Amino acid sequence: MLSWDNTRTRIVLNIEKGESMSVKNILSGSSCFEDRYIPDYDKLRDTISSLRNSDYKISMTQGVYDLLHIGHVRYIAKAKACGDILVVAVDTDEYTRKRKQKANERRPVVPFEERLELLSNIRGVDILTIRDLKEHEADPDFVIKVVKPDVLIMSRSTQDVSTAKHEELKALCGRLEILEPQAETSTSKVLRELLIDGAGGLVDCITDAIEGYYAKAGRVVNFGKEGKP
Repeated sequence: MLSWDNTRTRIVLNIEKGESMSVKNILSGSSCFEDRYIPDYDKLRDTISSLRNSDYKISMTQGVYDLLHIGHVRYIAKAKACGDILVVAVDTDEYTRKRKQKANERRPVVPFEERLELLSNIRGVDILTIRDLKEHEADPDFVIKVVKPDVLIMSRSTQDVSTAKHEELKALCGRLEILEPQAETSTSKVLRELLIDGAGGLVDCITDAIEGYYAKAGRVVNFGKEGKP
């Protein structure tokens, strides 16, 4: 047996198959990516079991977390407050393209590996795991069934999950918590603004080129661009 003191409680874990060390690292508060990321579902299941046997309440959420913004950070903080250990399942690039990509957009903007590492440095995230297209196509709720969270947290703004689906998910967890959007911004909104800004910059370049061409020929052409008389 191995015992140590935690800021919340004194816990005792069995040392089996090296699992205790990974659990200890998770509880240490370290931001080390290797201590947080568990892509192997069998190992994830065993780790969650060890934590639950030590009376830790498990909360879980899922998502893309592309172009991480303040709404994401606030949402994670709320999700963390629902339990002792927060598990975040992150969508792979392939799965994100299936769920989120629209015409004239490239999703995700930030690659999967970078999104994972960014999330691992957010204080409320205890465990990261993978949610990919293969598992989703076989069973959309596969990762939830692996974790069996005490509290499953979802955002009301998730457009591809219906109210009827919420009722199905209640059977897979202790409690389903639906959070309102935590900020006015969103990844889609940020992308739209970037697209508009980029288009505006392109228009400026084109009008400058046309005005310069005519200026060389001794003619004045003014498109009335902002900032010009």
